[in-house]
Amino acid sequence: MEQLAFLPVFRVMLLLPFHYTNDAVTLPLFYFSSPLSGPSMLRKRVIPLRRPCYWDMFILLATLVMAATTHVQADDDQLLQQVHQFLYQETQALGEEVVIELRPPSPHLPKCIQPEPFLPNANQAPLGRVSVGVRCGEDSRQVRYLQAQVDVIGTYLVAASDIERGTLITSAMLSERGGNLGDLSAQALTAEADIVGKVAQRPIRNGSTFLAHYLQAPDLVERGQRVTVIAQGSAFRVSREGEALESGALGEQIRVRFESREILTARVADHGILVVDF
Repeated sequence: MEQLAFLPVFRVMLLLPFHYTNDAVTLPLFYFSSPLSGPSMLRKRVIPLRRPCYWDMFILLATLVMAATTHVQADDDQLLQQVHQFLYQETQALGEEVVIELRPPSPHLPKCIQPEPFLPNANQAPLGRVSVGVRCGEDSRQVRYLQAQVDVIGTYLVAASDIERGTLITSAMLSERGGNLGDLSAQALTAEADIVGKVAQRPIRNGSTFLAHYLQAPDLVERGQRVTVIAQGSAFRVSREGEALESGALGEQIRVRFESREILTARVADHGILVVDF
C-alpha cells in the first residue's frame, strides 16, 4: 500500500464533438481519472459566444466604397464640366443649338489637377465625333483624351447647281440648307468666305457640300510674270520690280528674282503684288 501511495496520478480528458447554438457552444468533456483520483465523470461546459457581425462588416465596407466612389465621381464631374464648357465656347457661333455628349474618363486614371482642355486639330471645327485633349498638373505634362459627340443645329452651304471643274465660285452658285452640322464631313466648308473666290478642282454636283480639297485659291501671280515687291516696316516702305519664279495664290510664299540676280521670298498680296514684312 505504501508503494501505491507513490504511484503518479494521471488524468485523461477526451474532447467530444462541439454542439453549437445561436448564442453559445457546448463542450462535452469526459474525464477519466486514475483509481487514486476518484471515479470517472462526464460533464458539459457551456461557453457563451458573441454573434458574428457579418452585416456590420458588410455595411462598413459598402459605406467606404460609396464614399470613395462619390469622391471620384465628383472629380470626374468637375473635369467633364470644364471640357463641356470648352466645347460649347468653340461651337456656339456655328449654329443656333449645340448638343454635347461626353464619355466619362476611365476610372483607373488619377485625378486631373488644373485641367486645360485643347483640340488636337486646332484648324478643324469640333463637329461630330471628336477627341478632346486635356493637360493635367501644374506643369501640364500629363495629357489625356476624352471622346465627345458634338451636334450643332445650323445652316450650311451647298451648290445651287452643277459646277464644272475650273470654275471660279461666286455667291450666286451657293444655296443654304439647315440641319445638323455634326453629320457633315470633317472637310466640309460652312462659311461663305471660305468658298467664294476659290476655283473648283473637280465637278461639284447640285446640292453637294463644298469640301476643302474640292476648292483651291486662284493664282494671283503666274510664273515668269513681272511683279512688284513691296518691303515694308513700321517706319518705311520700299518697292522693287522683279520676276516671279513660281505661281502663287493669295497668302502663299513664292520666290522672286531681281535684276541683280538676288532671289527673295515674298508673300502674294494681290494680282502681281508681293509683300515682304520686316
